[in-house]
Amino acid sequence: MLLSASLVLSMTACGADNAESTDSVQEEAAGESEADIYEKKHVTVDGTAFKVDGKELWINGVNTPWQNWNDFGGNFDESFWDSHFAELHDAGVNASRIWVNCNGMSIVRLKSDGTVQAVDEDHWTDLDKLFELAEKHDIYIMATLLSFDHFKDGNTGSDRFRLMVSDDTATQSYIDSYVIPFVQRYGSSPSLWSIDLMNEPDWVYENAECGKVGWDKLGNFFAKCSAAIHENSDELVTVGLGMVKYNSDKYEGNYVSDEFLKSLGGENAYLDFYSTHYYFWQNSYMGYPFEQSPESFGLDGTKPCVIGEAAVLSESGRTPEQDYENAYNNGWNGVMAWTSNGVDNCGSLDDLMPAVTKMRDMIKDKIFPLE
Repeated sequence: MLLSASLVLSMTACGADNAESTDSVQEEAAGESEADIYEKKHVTVDGTAFKVDGKELWINGVNTPWQNWNDFGGNFDESFWDSHFAELHDAGVNASRIWVNCNGMSIVRLKSDGTVQAVDEDHWTDLDKLFELAEKHDIYIMATLLSFDHFKDGNTGSDRFRLMVSDDTATQSYIDSYVIPFVQRYGSSPSLWSIDLMNEPDWVYENAECGKVGWDKLGNFFAKCSAAIHENSDELVTVGLGMVKYNSDKYEGNYVSDEFLKSLGGENAYLDFYSTHYYFWQNSYMGYPFEQSPESFGLDGTKPCVIGEAAVLSESGRTPEQDYENAYNNGWNGVMAWTSNGVDNCGSLDDLMPAVTKMRDMIKDKIFPLE
């Protein structure tokens, strides 16, 4: 993408300003305890808004789903994540959605009955470094724990992952062996913004190649996992629905509503915010979310709402700058474009740069409220 000389100079100056701001925040934090830093930077929910230290936070986000696929199991490229987080912050990005487990059993290994046999030690070592780098560059992480890819025919252990979400004993084993250790290990990191329990469970429900697991089973899994997270940490929980139609009474039903999840897992079973995904093929069915409020798009208006995936480059005819600004003006709490590192054909940070820098310059007090 070609940029004018004046825009390049402006972006360079803004990057320098951001670096100075980051340095000043880190210097100020140097005399604070870890608990004080966590309390100050930790993201909370207040009604339908995200807050940091009492100030509103807008998610000027991206997806950096993986670099090497299953990065966090001995396949971690520290230099990439260090430099990429620096690029993101300098561009005005404040959050990245990362798949900490993409598919298969190289990270979480299951027995034939769906219970957990072991979690690879390299997983924790690599994630320790990831969160250290995120804190260094002031990037909030949405950690996606599972994807529909785990359930697809031909992927190692797909039958076992289907059992894991369908059987109460296996689900509890996953919670005890992985979910609770995850939040106990990283729940004190100010960079862990939220936990996304599964990427696009819609396809696990709809597609035969993913097992066609019912919403009663998936909902029970989400209920028990979300309750365990709320009972063992202060972390925010969501589910990255591939389509709003399973997150809305306007369509097929809201299978992640408070009412549904609490009926399965008790009072602590709920999502803290909604994270719906959108690609242009959905437009004729559900409309264009950027140009509607979350409520008009079909969400219930009870909690913050982000567009958790949307292609940087799409067939909509709109630019990313238009989409991010329209989403903000229509009451969405953030956008996370797919992707920042160009792992497929949907675009990269170079294509997204005008949008995220524009938002940073327009509402910097909400994107970096502590700077």
